[in-house]
Amino acid sequence: MMMKREEMRMRHQTANMRRLSALLASSSLATSCAFLHTYSAPSLSSLRMGNKFVASSSEMGFATGSCLRPPRICSMPTVGGRNAKCSALMSESRGISSSAERVTLERIVDSLKEGEYKKVLVVAGAGVSCSAGIPDFRTPGSGLYDNLHKYDLPYPEAIFDVDFYRQNPVPFVTLAKEIWPGVKYRPTLTHCFFSLLDKKGMLQRIYTQNIDGLEAVAGVDPDRMVECHGHFRSASCINCGTAHEADDCKSSILEKGSAPTCNNCGSLVKPDIVFFGEVMPSRFSDLVHFDVASCDLVVVLGTSLLVAPVASIPDWVKSDVHRLLINREMVGSFHGDKPLDVFLEGDCDESVRKLCQLAGWEEELDQLYSDTHCK
Repeated sequence: MMMKREEMRMRHQTANMRRLSALLASSSLATSCAFLHTYSAPSLSSLRMGNKFVASSSEMGFATGSCLRPPRICSMPTVGGRNAKCSALMSESRGISSSAERVTLERIVDSLKEGEYKKVLVVAGAGVSCSAGIPDFRTPGSGLYDNLHKYDLPYPEAIFDVDFYRQNPVPFVTLAKEIWPGVKYRPTLTHCFFSLLDKKGMLQRIYTQNIDGLEAVAGVDPDRMVECHGHFRSASCINCGTAHEADDCKSSILEKGSAPTCNNCGSLVKPDIVFFGEVMPSRFSDLVHFDVASCDLVVVLGTSLLVAPVASIPDWVKSDVHRLLINREMVGSFHGDKPLDVFLEGDCDESVRKLCQLAGWEEELDQLYSDTHCK
């Protein structure tokens, strides 16, 4: 048994290395910026995978991607989970003058209240879903990776591995049944804030690293979302790629506890969640250039900003764009004294409530939250 597990682990690693080699050799990915980025174990609501981008497991120790940054080429490995030199180059590219007028939280609140921001770009990580009760991967004792023994996996990441799913879909099906959007877990106050921005006509786009789908459950227009690691609202065959009826996939998993099969080739079907070794949805590369070029405020919430390409979005915006970080700690290029950056330290929900109180939106926020929890 141990030999078989080790064999599967090695086969998984070899397959990912081949995918990586093919990715780096592909001229179609030479869009503008390519670099290696250290991969850390993901949270359940935020599968930290690569970008166009191939998702790569922590067995490899890194993920790779084509970062779509127009100004300059950056091709270098990271050290210790962060590419300081690359981050510095990206920050430099914003061209912010040290003499620029300093932006404050009050200034951002006033601009929100007066409707001056028309195209707010949101970057969301696992932290926005914590209060929904969704377990993450890494927390000792309660994280998913610490509680996978019942699935008898050869290695923890196998639950999100296509090759393993092909052999044994039961672990992922069991997990999907537990976390299916809108069934057990409901949107947080932060998700409702996103919906509020959308209803006020101020939301340009949300780039979420999460797979919990709670933005959609909260009422955000799917056209305003880029779910970088996929979602449960559609499904397809893992072999031929044929689209599968989403409701059939949902009922098969939730009611029967089994993986559906493809009507075209008979292979297994899964929700369109990005597994290790799969490419990110093309929607990311289709929209990110336009969004970073046209936004007038970036709001970053609940993320470590360590995993490409999403981590780099705040650095791709124009030099005069205000940036608001809502997080428990300072992350990414928000480090340093930058006049157009504001750091609101703390829990996402508490900070969002404070923001809405100051803007006079708290009643609307609470009504949205109440509505989503009464559905």
